[in-house]
Amino acid sequence: MGFNLSEVTIERCDKETEDIISKEETSFLNTSLKHVKQNQNEFIYIESPAFDEIKVDAISLELDDVFQTYTALFGLAMQKKYTAAIKNYLNDNLKGENKYFSASFSGDEGMWDLNIPLDYIQGFSEDMTIGEALSLTYQLIETLVNEIKQ
Repeated sequence: MGFNLSEVTIERCDKETEDIISKEETSFLNTSLKHVKQNQNEFIYIESPAFDEIKVDAISLELDDVFQTYTALFGLAMQKKYTAAIKNYLNDNLKGENKYFSASFSGDEGMWDLNIPLDYIQGFSEDMTIGEALSLTYQLIETLVNEIKQ
């Protein structure tokens, strides 16, 4: 695991209104990822100072309503000139014939808005905990950032 799981802020939020349903303790990371499948009206918003190292401010986990895939959504603070590198990395490192992801650059914020289905990340399992899914997402982003920095 590339970061300290004890330094996290976790909020369960309503997808429609983005209102906070509840703030959770760190122990919530031990909850099955299936929580987001069983509660499709919510997403889990997670912040950590450790995310600074991978140029991300927060990660949200949810179940995609249309594709029924577990999905990580986050903003990545990298310049637009890295468009090809980011998209090539994701195409090369996500698995599956029908894999998809969303990567759009917001010039106003100077950030990439990324939407990545966890189902297509090597090592993913629906039986993971939220913490394990978060760690898998962190590792993917960390490798992406490190490859682009080279």
